[in-house]
Amino acid sequence: MLRRLLGLDPALPGTAQECFQAGSELAQRGRLERAIVLLRRAVELDASHAAAHHNLGSALRDRGERQAALAAYREAARLEPKFAEAHYGIGLMLVEERAYEEALASLKRAAALRPRMAEARFQAGNAHMGLGDWQAALEEFRAAFAARPDYAEARWARAMSQLPAVFGPGVDPAERRRAFAAELKSLRKWFEGTERGDAYLAVGVHQPFYLAYQEEPNRELLAEYGALCAQQMGQWQSLAGLAPPARRARRRPKVGIASAHIYEHSVWSALVRGWVERLAQCSELHLFHLGGVADEETELARQRAAKFHGGMRPFDHWARLIHGAGLDLLIYPEIGMDATTAKLAALRLAPAQAASWGHPETSGLPTMDYYLSAQAMEPEGAQANYSETLVALPNLGAWVLPGKDDPDGESAGSPAALEAKADELLLVCPGTAFKYAPRYDSVLVEIAKRVPNARFVLFRSRPEPLADKLRERLRDSFRRAGADFERQVSFIPWQPPGAFRALLRRADLCLDTLGFSGFNTALHALECGAPLVAYEGRFLRGRLASGPLRHLGLGELVAGTRQAYVELAVALACDAGRRQALRDRIAEARGRLFRDAAPLDALESFVKSVGA
Repeated sequence: MLRRLLGLDPALPGTAQECFQAGSELAQRGRLERAIVLLRRAVELDASHAAAHHNLGSALRDRGERQAALAAYREAARLEPKFAEAHYGIGLMLVEERAYEEALASLKRAAALRPRMAEARFQAGNAHMGLGDWQAALEEFRAAFAARPDYAEARWARAMSQLPAVFGPGVDPAERRRAFAAELKSLRKWFEGTERGDAYLAVGVHQPFYLAYQEEPNRELLAEYGALCAQQMGQWQSLAGLAPPARRARRRPKVGIASAHIYEHSVWSALVRGWVERLAQCSELHLFHLGGVADEETELARQRAAKFHGGMRPFDHWARLIHGAGLDLLIYPEIGMDATTAKLAALRLAPAQAASWGHPETSGLPTMDYYLSAQAMEPEGAQANYSETLVALPNLGAWVLPGKDDPDGESAGSPAALEAKADELLLVCPGTAFKYAPRYDSVLVEIAKRVPNARFVLFRSRPEPLADKLRERLRDSFRRAGADFERQVSFIPWQPPGAFRALLRRADLCLDTLGFSGFNTALHALECGAPLVAYEGRFLRGRLASGPLRHLGLGELVAGTRQAYVELAVALACDAGRRQALRDRIAEARGRLFRDAAPLDALESFVKSVGA
């Protein structure tokens, strides 16, 4: 009977146990569709079969059906409360949903039932990182590889998690940077000594994402990190039989874009949408949508591309698919933002490969040949910041459409916390919590002291505990300086686009973050007419707002030092006439931000030169 159930006819009869065994075996072989049919049949025949519910949850998870998987895991745990793997499955799904506190409860239950369950400790570390508790995360990762010494993913995560998302009071960023450098060296030494054949699976489980939010040169550190990634993934590529592709000369080059954000997202809006429009005309365009979100923009991309591939797939499937496309150039717009992209980018899947500023930092990967950036946002001598060859496209380096207004969102009203008094000035600070480095806290404090009627508006983006950490650190900075934090600072929920744009139209000033600025928020502010104060940082990531301002001829809104930033913000806050004059100038000039063909012309020339 079991052999018959492993066949193709889902209507074959069988007991619950037989369906369970066959479905579980097929799931292990990766035949998920048939496995799910049989496992569902098993729980229909025996609703009390906890193991069948659990394995059904795992198969659904592998197929990308997270909510259904979570429900199956919950039922398994309900039926058998001491089923450690079921509690682990619940925790895993909740971590992926960013419900970190609830996830921790399930993961702690799993670890209590099975103290040597390394995976539960690893995911608990992930949950703690999501909550901003990096110290607790480090302890969980240590416990994970103490339980399983060859646990490469846990060792990798511990090294990457030396860098907090948001620094609390008393935590020294320089010390954390040194700790990361030391752990990275130890990690490389460990990998050199391990004999585990699947150690490459660790690549990308955590990434040094938050290193970019320290305004320091990162090329050396990221080159060491990139070499480690490429070494591990290169070994996998060799064993998989995917030989590095050779360059070919074509009249019409084949170009691929691999991104997890081919939908209504800042990376798509700022970069990829314009590229798709032009490359669809001048090349054979292949799009690889690595993420699980799809919307109208995804459909637009599908229509433009010669070949479109999407859906949740394991990285090895993507690697073979991209390699088999026979591309001349492969572009990764946002290396550093998801695990699948990190693994793929560390492979050589096309003869020429390029990164770009969806995550505005060098990749450090020896597999990346070029870095597509923007002339208006790079400092002098910028090549020194990149391990790739820098290609700075003209102006803002992007073809961008105006933002979409949402009448419903704009008419929804403002949060109660922003019912400001008549004499208050609204200063919008649009960055996510991890963009606010401790070294710049004094800037907001000094502006608050010199403009007593200023109300600073910051946002509680998910996960909210990160915003809570920032709020406590700022409260402490304000208190020590004698400024009134409770009266002058409001943290409001993250706003949908329409409500955010409505808030920008109300704002007296928009204060861009220092060190790591915001491109999309800067464009929204300027489109809404809000006078924008920007700081011109040392690197691309700190010039994403100053670039658009200078492009519009508004260089007087760009400060080169912290003190100049304070003086500029105070002067504008105290001069309503000057702010109105700036609004008029912004309204006259802002059209230059959008539909700029010059970057696309340069991109087309670059693509043709690479494919020649």
